[in-house]
Amino acid sequence: MILWLSKDLGFSDQAAGALVGWVWAPAMTVFTLLAGSLTDAIGLRRTFFLGVTICTFARSVMIGTTIPWLALLCGVLPLAIGEALGTPVLLAATRVYSTTQQRSIAFSIIYAIMNVGYLVAGVVFDFIRRSDFHPSFFGLAPTPHQQLFMVSLALEIVLFPTIYFLRSRQERQRNTHSTMLATVRASAAETIDLFKRLLGQSAFFRLLVFFLLIGFLKAIFLQMDYVFPKFGDRELGLNAPVGKIAGINSIIIIFLAPVVGALTQKFSAYRMVVFGGAICAAGVFVMALPTNWFEPLANGAFGDWLGHGYLRLHGAIHPYYVMSALYLTVFSVGEAFYSPRVYEYAAAIAPKGQEASYGALAYIPFLIGKVLVGTSGWLLAMFCPATGPRRSDLMWLIFACAASVAPIGLLLFRSYIRVPEAGREQTS
Repeated sequence: MILWLSKDLGFSDQAAGALVGWVWAPAMTVFTLLAGSLTDAIGLRRTFFLGVTICTFARSVMIGTTIPWLALLCGVLPLAIGEALGTPVLLAATRVYSTTQQRSIAFSIIYAIMNVGYLVAGVVFDFIRRSDFHPSFFGLAPTPHQQLFMVSLALEIVLFPTIYFLRSRQERQRNTHSTMLATVRASAAETIDLFKRLLGQSAFFRLLVFFLLIGFLKAIFLQMDYVFPKFGDRELGLNAPVGKIAGINSIIIIFLAPVVGALTQKFSAYRMVVFGGAICAAGVFVMALPTNWFEPLANGAFGDWLGHGYLRLHGAIHPYYVMSALYLTVFSVGEAFYSPRVYEYAAAIAPKGQEASYGALAYIPFLIGKVLVGTSGWLLAMFCPATGPRRSDLMWLIFACAASVAPIGLLLFRSYIRVPEAGREQTS
């Protein structure tokens, strides 16, 4: 999206970062919060269907136009709504259909499956950018970034028959005894009532502080989408295989997250978030180190395997490839401990019947992260510009210090933030 905003729609680094962090992210978070209560009111399947329908429309617009106001108003904004409607469904279903004993491993498996998607996305991203396709459909010549949106549109369309077969017996019976108008009226009233109850609960505000701190970790996760592509093109060369580099994170998570989830089920979600967050923050500091420290590694067997074997590069291997691999490896280990447990923590402290409402809150860190990443356009322009001298190490040092806020804050304020988790005794 960040490359599409700059290269197709003509926005600067600063404007593209601000649009993602300060417009799209707040819109998605507001809709996600509302969608949580809506999901509790009308059910998982209906909310899922509505979200996919809106996303299908939005992606179609983003493929068909490069007019900035039209792409933003009828594409990016509806996409935020559609994505928000899918979020609570995933988390609420995982909580509802798993026992306390299964919960940690269930959320870890869900997180691993999500990373299968991220891994495939990275491969497709590199493939389409390097292939330099120039298709034309009825006068429409989509750019590489629009071609990527076409892939995502096809995946959205595939979801429709999937959702159809998700119907449960209870839902079929309920559908035959209620009209759509009556359902809409009842759902609206129940949604408003649930949201009011949510605001009146003390756990809600303590959870907000928890998610505020987690947002600093999510900013590092999100920079792989909103900073790393431009950093890669500028430091490593145009069309650098940033998708495959990011895939290192997904590969590790796919295998490690379920294992960690199974081995740490007896530990509270809060403790695992603090532990994993500290590892993540430590990993980011690798990118802030001098590149010449890693030249021997880049010119050795590891650099040869990474660059010529895994990434299929030719010629000398830039130290940033090795640094990125090491950073992502350490970060992924920490992420396997903390990230699935963030979602579990929100679900574990949710009152009965409000699983989706609290599950929706688990995406508040993405708001904080994207607000922080919204400043990345200025950081890129200052430390890693398209032309001129660069000091990318300083940019990464800022990211590393920001990531450190999370584990430090969670430790300092744990007496206020921690809430008892369903099925677990509060442990220190």
